[in-house]
Amino acid sequence: QVQLVESGGGLVQAGGSLRLSCAGSGRTFSSYRMGWFRQAPGKERQFVAAINTNGANTAYADSVKGRFTISRDNAKSTVYLQMNSLEPEDAATYYCAATLAAWGTLGLRHVYNYWGQGTQVTVSS
Repeated sequence: QVQLVESGGGLVQAGGSLRLSCAGSGRTFSSYRMGWFRQAPGKERQFVAAINTNGANTAYADSVKGRFTISRDNAKSTVYLQMNSLEPEDAATYYCAATLAAWGTLGLRHVYNYWGQGTQVTVSS
């Protein structure tokens, strides 16, 4: 079992940057593929980025490609989301999630077994 705690959200001006962190508990953190999702008020939770167990493979939603970077440090049981060139449309609650599912399915919410509580990102224009 994995418990996930996000941090790093806050208020930033458009064009600014934030780095989100997701700290995992448990000795098996490195066995899980990790994803970041976001949910704006009144909208469905959507895929943002994913990373495989050793960090060698990453995937991004088209809307964040080139601006966001996902990474992980298994020694610290932590996954990160570096967000640059933030836009008002990026404002949402950001969630990290863990899964043992196959790489090709990581854009799907239902394959993730464990979720954090979320961290709020607000982008002012």
